[in-house]
Amino acid sequence: MKRVVVGDKQRVADWVAEKIGCSKWHSDFEALGLEQDGQLVGGCVIDSYVKDARCAMHVAGEGRKWLNREFIRACFGYVFTQLNCKVALGPVPSTNEAAIRFDKHLGFTEACRIEDGCPDGDLVLMQMAKAKCRWLETTP
Repeated sequence: MKRVVVGDKQRVADWVAEKIGCSKWHSDFEALGLEQDGQLVGGCVIDSYVKDARCAMHVAGEGRKWLNREFIRACFGYVFTQLNCKVALGPVPSTNEAAIRFDKHLGFTEACRIEDGCPDGDLVLMQMAKAKCRWLETTP
């Protein structure tokens, strides 16, 4: 059984950083994790928050079947409901085609490419507007 982890942001952030090769987060980050049998199998770090505007989401997972809908809803719920962001950004190296496919599957679209924005290629900036997020809980 998998469970969403909140309140353990440093542990989750360190795990995500190791998976995606990030050395340091901004001091204002938040992180949600996904555990199975007490071990992290997924994580989302949210940083670069600008009140009532935007934030960046950085995601990592272990294996092919780590993700579940509960975790997706928790992450987007935090970004769009608790933080009240209008848009979520997902920076992805152009060489990470799997991450770009993953983001598109979640509903992100490509906003722009920054030439040579990564050590081994371009930086692809993905975006998702709150109005287009299908993962938010809706009440009838």
